[in-house]
Amino acid sequence: MKNFMITTDTTCDLPRDYVTEHKIGMMSLTYTFDDTTYCWDNPLPLTDFYQKMREGSLPTTAQVNPAEAKRIFKEMLDSYDCDIIHLAFSSAMSGSFNSARIAAEELMEEGIRHKIFVIDTLCASAGLGLLIHRALNLQEEGKTAEEAAAWLEENKLNVVHTLTVDDLHHLYRGGRLSKTSAVLGSIVNVKPLIYITDEGSLLSSSNVRGRKKSLNALIDNMEKCMGSWRGKNDLVCITHGDCEEDANYMADVIRERFGIENFMIYPIGPIIGCHVGPGAIILAHMGDTRGFL
Repeated sequence: MKNFMITTDTTCDLPRDYVTEHKIGMMSLTYTFDDTTYCWDNPLPLTDFYQKMREGSLPTTAQVNPAEAKRIFKEMLDSYDCDIIHLAFSSAMSGSFNSARIAAEELMEEGIRHKIFVIDTLCASAGLGLLIHRALNLQEEGKTAEEAAAWLEENKLNVVHTLTVDDLHHLYRGGRLSKTSAVLGSIVNVKPLIYITDEGSLLSSSNVRGRKKSLNALIDNMEKCMGSWRGKNDLVCITHGDCEEDANYMADVIRERFGIENFMIYPIGPIIGCHVGPGAIILAHMGDTRGFL
């Protein structure tokens, strides 16, 4: 029997098979296309999702609400009868963390037998997936929920996310970047380099000309940011907005340059995809410094 179980939300973008295999409880943010609302249990196929975006459809998203969070917590408690660590989408980009916090507090006030640790990961997509991988390692090592939660809190800012997108207007429309950054990034063939800050928000760092240069810039920055984590990156996560070939190219370069063999490459899901759009690439690894150096 495990000392704790893990819950998260759909912004981790982890494949459904991975979630099922590791018995991860999943809270669903929702997304709406043309008056139809979708969720984790009722998804729109990702190929259709990105095709709709390419055709100009503009989806909207909604955060996890406290009732949904409470339902998932109760299901996990009933199924596994142990503590829970919840790894939430960055509070700088969504209120889902607060909904999970409220739900956990209500359940503990109602006298549940176990503890629920709700962690504001300050992460998203590939970065959140990577932190979940680390949490699963701690689970397998037999750590208590208290020990694992302490490690995750102490190390969450060592999850480095860098990304590039094809069209910054998706981020601007969703309120993730300023209009100035979006306009500057829309120049023909100029690709933005973006990162998630220590506060868990997105910041546009600089621009490069050309897609291949933008992908290589993410890898070059990885070398600069790893620091004391070089040699300790047992897994690198790369998520993509329906551009798997580019993700595989990055993995090949990283494998050759750093000797890293383990990768998780998977599509950016609809919630993050609504904001970054088709063609986005997110690289996540462990390092000493977030940002571009």
